Amino acid sequence: QVQLVESGGGLVQPGGSLRLSCAASSSIFSLSTMGWYRQAPGKQRELVASITNRGITNYADSAKGRFTISRDNGKNTVALQMNSLKPEDTAVYYCNANWVVGSRDFWGQGTQVTVSS
Repeated sequence: QVQLVESGGGLVQPGGSLRLSCAASSSIFSLSTMGWYRQAPGKQRELVASITNRGITNYADSAKGRFTISRDNGKNTVALQMNSLKPEDTAVYYCNANWVVGSRDFWGQGTQVTVSS
C-alpha cells in the first residue's frame, strides 16, 4: 500500500496562513483524484477540498474563499493553501488519493493544524 507523505502542519494564530503539501508515487498520483480531509476531536472526518487528475476542484462550504487546492503533476504533489484561518479549522488534516484502479483509497498519516491565540 502506498504511504502518502505530508508536511506543513503546525500552530498558527487566527487570521494566519498555512500551506500543506502531500506527495505520492507517480503511478498512483497520475491516476488519482487527490483530496484533503480533516477530523476534529469528537467529530466525523470531513472532506475539505479535492482535485481531479485534470484539475477540477471541489470545496467544502467552510473552505470556499479561504482555501485553495492545487496539484503539480510534474512533482506528484498536491497542496492546500489555507488563509484566514479560524479556530474551528483546528483538526488533523489527512491527504487522500482515490486511485481509479479498483477505486482504492490511500491515506497519509495526518498532520495537526492548530489555530489558536
